[in-house]
Amino acid sequence: MDETRADAVAVRPASVDDIASIRELARGSGMFAPDDLAALDGMLEEQLAAVAADHRWLVAWDAPDGFAGAAYVAREPFADRVWNLYFLAVASGHQRSGVGAALLASVVDGLMADGASVARVLLVETSSTDDFAAARAFYSREGFEREALIREYYGPGDHKIVYWLSLVE
Repeated sequence: MDETRADAVAVRPASVDDIASIRELARGSGMFAPDDLAALDGMLEEQLAAVAADHRWLVAWDAPDGFAGAAYVAREPFADRVWNLYFLAVASGHQRSGVGAALLASVVDGLMADGASVARVLLVETSSTDDFAAARAFYSREGFEREALIREYYGPGDHKIVYWLSLVE
C-alpha cells in the first residue's frame, strides 16, 4: 500500500452515527443472508448505544473518500480470554488498499493493550468456498494460523475454517 493512502485511513470506535454505513457495507458484502440483515440492524443499534467491555465495533474512514470499512470483535463468553472477530468488511472501492489490515491491526492492538488478563487468543472463522479464498489468504498473511476445519458447517461443501492468533507475547 502506498504511504499516502495508508496515512489517509483512520480507524476509530464506531458510534450510532455509523449504523447506516455499516448496514450498507454488510448488505453489499455478501456475508449475510437477507434474513440476517434485519438481525444485524437490531444488534448494531443495541451494541452501539451501550458501551461494553466484552465487544467492540470499529470503523475505518479514508480522508478523501469517507467510510471505508468496519470490524466487530467480541469476547467468547465460555472461554478463558478468547475473542472472536465476527465481522471484518471493506467497502468495494477500498479493497486491497490496506483498510482491512488497518482495521485488523486496530483490533489486535486494542486487545493486546488491554493485556493478557483480558485477551489471550483471537479467533476468526470463514468459509472454505472460493468466494472466501482472499479472506483466508489475508488472515494467513496477517499472522493467523489455520486451526480447524468443521465440515459442512455452512452447508453442503461449505466448511467453516477457524484461524487462531495469540495475543500474548
